Amino acid sequence: DPNEDTEWNDILRKHGILPQQIKITQNDIYDSAVEKAREEHEHRLDNLDLDELDELEDDEDEEILNQYRAQRLAEMKAELANDKFGELIHISEPDYKREVTLASRESWIVVHLFRDSIPECKLLNRHLSVLAKQYKQTKFAKIVSVECIHNYPDANLPTILVYGKGDMQAQLVRLDKFGGMRTRKKDIETYLKDVGAIDPAQK
Repeated sequence: DPNEDTEWNDILRKHGILPQQIKITQNDIYDSAVEKAREEHEHRLDNLDLDELDELEDDEDEEILNQYRAQRLAEMKAELANDKFGELIHISEPDYKREVTLASRESWIVVHLFRDSIPECKLLNRHLSVLAKQYKQTKFAKIVSVECIHNYPDANLPTILVYGKGDMQAQLVRLDKFGGMRTRKKDIETYLKDVGAIDPAQK
C-alpha cells in the first residue's frame, strides 16, 4: 500500500518513485478553522439592511458600521438611478416638450402615437407596458396621435418615435413589417435594441 507509513515506502518516496505523503496535523485543522472564522467575521455585515445595521450599533465598531451604511446607501442610490421609470405613462400635448424633447437629453424615450380605436395600437400598448417594466432606464410614453401631431392620419398608426440626445433618433410607422396583429413583444424589443433605445444589459 503506497499510503502506508513503512520504511520501504519512505525509501521509494525519497527516490521520487512514490509521491510524498501529505500529513494533515491538528495545527492544520486549527489554522483552517481560524481562517474560516475570520472570513465569516469579515463578511458578517454584507447582507444586512440599514435597520439591521442600526441594531448592531452597540456591538460593532462605529467606524465599520458607518462604512457599511455609506456603502449600502451608495448601492441603493445606484439602483434608484438605474430604475428611473418602469411603466408606460400617458402624456398629453402640454407635457410633450418637458416629458419627451427636453427629457431625452438625459435618457432614451420611446413614444407611442396611438388611438384606442385601432387594435394594433392596443396590442402595442400591451407590449410596451411589459418592456417598460423590464427596461427601467428608458422612459416609455404614449400620446393620442392627434394631440402630438394635429391631423395625423390613422392610417399611419401605430407609430413609434424614439428620442435620445435631445432629438428624434428613429421612427416606426405601422406594424406591417412585424405582421400587424401578429407582432410579438420580442419584435418590438429587438427593434428598440437595434436603434439603441434600450440596453440589453438593463434586463
